[in-house]
Amino acid sequence: MQPITIIVACYNGAATLARALDSCLAQPEAERILVVDDGSTDASANIARIYAMREPRVRLVQMPDPGGAARARNWGALQAATPYLAFLDTGDEYLPHALAAAHSHLEQHPHEAAIRLDVDYAGFPDRLAAHPDFARHAEAISNTAPSSLVIRRGAFLALGGFPMDETFRRHGGEDGALAWALSEAFGQRRLIDAKRVRLHYRAGMAAERYLSLQLGLSEVQAALHGETLRASEAFLATAMASVRQTCGLALRGQGH
Repeated sequence: MQPITIIVACYNGAATLARALDSCLAQPEAERILVVDDGSTDASANIARIYAMREPRVRLVQMPDPGGAARARNWGALQAATPYLAFLDTGDEYLPHALAAAHSHLEQHPHEAAIRLDVDYAGFPDRLAAHPDFARHAEAISNTAPSSLVIRRGAFLALGGFPMDETFRRHGGEDGALAWALSEAFGQRRLIDAKRVRLHYRAGMAAERYLSLQLGLSEVQAALHGETLRASEAFLATAMASVRQTCGLALRGQGH
């Protein structure tokens, strides 16, 4: 079996980290669970250490200073030695057999770079969840949320990982930029027969901001939107160039 490394980027996630790790440990396909602590000032690192002492699949990696979720995820990917990568935010959790379904799909479709898991939204306030257009816009989050992604490590590295542009670190959107590049370069499908990852509501989370804008509950800041779009377009161009260059290289011993 081709195993999976789960990368859990963590910044001050002590309140929910144990729940996230328990859901990871329930996935037999996970050979390694890397908790990448991004300079937390709470008990996150201690919680990860306790799990690592009890469970050999868990390993704590500590960044020297906070650098953002994208950098933490990318560093975790560089530490991984498995052919498949999965990403889980500390506030989220896998549902039973989530990675079994993703693993089975990728094994049966060797030419697909990635698969997305369908998302269950827990605790979202009624102003969002009860809106008649919630389900339609929630699908876009299912196609971009880091916690829904299972990807071949080679494809992830060819794309350049999550973009670390300062624009994304300030305003978010790196997950959407990666999803855009992934779709353009390789395509991405989503398993929609069952909910397999749960996103728990957290005030101020990226999903809340996105839904508030799409549902007309807050106004788009034109300057910010333009800045994020330009950063996403720049990342897309760089990612596509990297993929084309990688695909164009000749393997040694296979001619010129």
